[in-house]
Amino acid sequence: MELPKLNFADEYNFKFRKDKDKFFIHDPVRKSWLLLTPEEWVRQHWIHYFLFSKGFAASALITEQKIELNETLKRIDLLVTLRTQPEILIECKAPQIRLTEKTFEQCARYNSVIHASKIILSNGLQHIYADYSENEYIFRPFSSDNINLSR
Repeated sequence: MELPKLNFADEYNFKFRKDKDKFFIHDPVRKSWLLLTPEEWVRQHWIHYFLFSKGFAASALITEQKIELNETLKRIDLLVTLRTQPEILIECKAPQIRLTEKTFEQCARYNSVIHASKIILSNGLQHIYADYSENEYIFRPFSSDNINLSR
């Protein structure tokens, strides 16, 4: 399977498995094998980034949590917590999906329920980062320095 190289500074040691004609990737947070979709490829990069580049514990990462938004069940892609409080909400898109104002608004709607102080919208190639404070988003260039949280 040909996977695109994503825009992350570090290389990660992913575990893959093939079953018939499908490929799976091991998720170290859920400790299970997941179907390798383009969006999952991006999510696993973020999971590995927080675990192995930033040193977070797996217990600080929440994946695919259900939330209720306008009486509809949705799932967030990844949430990084700090002392069990929501800190960074990450919305993952497949690499071929263009990041637009509309895709950012989806992430912001999810955050209206989660209340994280930072959000990242990423297709693995481009990362949009914003701090949330006083009911507004302040966009900043994504940098590893933005992720220095007091753990």
